[in-house]
Amino acid sequence: MRADRLVSLVLLLRQRGRLTADTLARELEVSTRTVLRDIEALSAAGVPVYAERGRHGGFALSPGFRTELTGLNHDEALALLTAGSGRGELVFGLGSALASAMRKVVDALPESHRATASDAAQRFLVDPETDLLSRRLVTEEVPDTTMIEVRRAVLAGHKLRIHYAATGQTPRWRTVDPIGLVTVRDRGYLLATRSGADRTYRLSRVLAAEELPEPAQRPNQVDLDRIWRERSARFLSDGHITVWVRVNPARREDLLDTALAVRAEEPDADGWLRLEVTFQDSRHAEWALWQLSTDAEALAPQSLRTSLRNRAAAIVTRYGGSA
Repeated sequence: MRADRLVSLVLLLRQRGRLTADTLARELEVSTRTVLRDIEALSAAGVPVYAERGRHGGFALSPGFRTELTGLNHDEALALLTAGSGRGELVFGLGSALASAMRKVVDALPESHRATASDAAQRFLVDPETDLLSRRLVTEEVPDTTMIEVRRAVLAGHKLRIHYAATGQTPRWRTVDPIGLVTVRDRGYLLATRSGADRTYRLSRVLAAEELPEPAQRPNQVDLDRIWRERSARFLSDGHITVWVRVNPARREDLLDTALAVRAEEPDADGWLRLEVTFQDSRHAEWALWQLSTDAEALAPQSLRTSLRNRAAAIVTRYGGSA
C-alpha cells in the first residue's frame, strides 16, 4: 500500500542519509518514476525532503527530522532485531514486510540505543543457509500471489480454495477451512479441515489459491502448538515403521538426518546410544542404517535385522572371490 511505502521511504532516508532515486526504487521494489511521485507527495505533505543535484546527488531529509519510541529498551530492541534475522518470513512470504518493520524499529529507537542494538544484532546468526557440514538448507518457495491468498484466508477466517498437488496424484482443487500456518525447518504447512476432517497441506505443493467470501468453520480460539503435536503423532503412527537402534555417538546426527522422528533416546552400556526412531517404511529404514555401516546396529524389528544381514551377505558374495 502506498502509505506503507511512503513511511518506508522516509525511514530509509532517515537511517541511510542521501540516496538516489534508483537506490530507493530497488529498496522499495518499485519503479524510479514511482519514487519521484512519492517524493513529491511527501514534500506536499510537509515532510522536509529535498533533492541534491550533481554526481553525488540524491534525496535527503533535513537534519533532525525523526520520532522516537523511548519505551523500548536495549534488550527489547535487540530481541526484535535478532528475531527478524530468522528465515520464517521466507516461508510465509513476509520478507518485504519484515524488512519494512525492522526499518521502523531501528528508526524508533532512542539515539542512545540505536547504534549499539544494531551492532549487537550483527553478532547473532539465526538459522543460516548451511550447517557446519556445508549442507544447504533449502527453503521451499511459494509464489507471492498464492501465499497472499492463503494468508488472507487464515487471518480473515474465510474458506480457502486451493489447487493442490498431493504426492503421486494429479493436482486438483479443494475447498478447506484454514486453521493456521506452521513453519518447520523452512517448510511451511497449512493446517485446515476439509468436510470436518483434519488436513495438513504442504505450502510448496499449493499451486494456486483463492480466498472465498464464506466464513470458515473453525473455533474462535486455537492452540496451534497442541494441534501440530497431535497431527505429528498421527502422521508418525500412520503406516510408518518404528526401529530400535544402537548408534555410535559420533554418527548420531547422521542418523537423525535420515529419520522422520526420535521417540526415545538413552545411553547404552558401552558408551553408544540406544534410540527409538521412526522411518517412512522398511526400505527407508534399511537404506538409512546401511549408510552408517558398522557405526549402527538395528535391534528391532527382526525383519529389519534380517534384511540388513541378507544385504551384507550379498556384498560378501559379490566381492568374496580371490583378488
